[in-house]
Amino acid sequence: MTPAIEFIDVVKSFPDKDGGRQVVLDHVDFTIPQSKTTVIAGRSGQGKSVTLKLVLGLMRADSGTILVDGEDVTRIRGRKLEKLRTKFGVLFQGAALFDSLSVFENVALPLRERTVKREVEIREQVMTTLKQLELDGHEDKFPAQLSGGMRKRVGLARALQLGPEILLFDEPTTGLDPVMTNDIYHLFSRTQAQLGYSSVIVSHDIPKVFNLADQVIILNKGKMDVFKNPEEIQWAEKPHIKEFVRTTMGEIYQSHLVEK
Repeated sequence: MTPAIEFIDVVKSFPDKDGGRQVVLDHVDFTIPQSKTTVIAGRSGQGKSVTLKLVLGLMRADSGTILVDGEDVTRIRGRKLEKLRTKFGVLFQGAALFDSLSVFENVALPLRERTVKREVEIREQVMTTLKQLELDGHEDKFPAQLSGGMRKRVGLARALQLGPEILLFDEPTTGLDPVMTNDIYHLFSRTQAQLGYSSVIVSHDIPKVFNLADQVIILNKGKMDVFKNPEEIQWAEKPHIKEFVRTTMGEIYQSHLVEK
């Protein structure tokens, strides 16, 4: 089966204050399997969000190949890139809702901009999604009237409207308390299981987010370590992985004991 996303020998760097280049991704290779959940973790500034922007073509790699469903993002522009982006749904840190639009209008926006559906079809689809995400009854509210968790749900509802093959989540639980974080993770898990999209989650919320993961990628100083099973992380021998486990999970990490 063709991977949902594949990075082949990808390099990305930025100018530094000394006139040189800071390498964020240093000849990295990894694949994102279809219909699975991949978590990308690592300390701040390691290139997690940059990786998502490269996938979407919002940034260009210095070199290498980035394949989305077999098509090279680094070699396309214009309408071809826009068409490729329709494969994606994106949930940003703050949900990126429009304050002047109601919940319904926010969720309906992709359908009005990208499809020729009739208004009655749009209403039916949006209301069905709102019910699935336990947002029915809130369609006339505005973002300022919603809790942080509800705003995340609205953002997810909007991201799902075009039937994406791949969903990208950039720090999706930032600003949420532990109880709400658990609720959102349960929601992500249920939705992914129901709809079968490929999911990529960038998160600092370790180790709870690992309970969603089919694989984990840890970024460190431009390199990536890929773990096909999150349980493998605790047994890794590399010093920087051991330090990551110690600082983010504690001296003893048993993921099956973490609340699910």
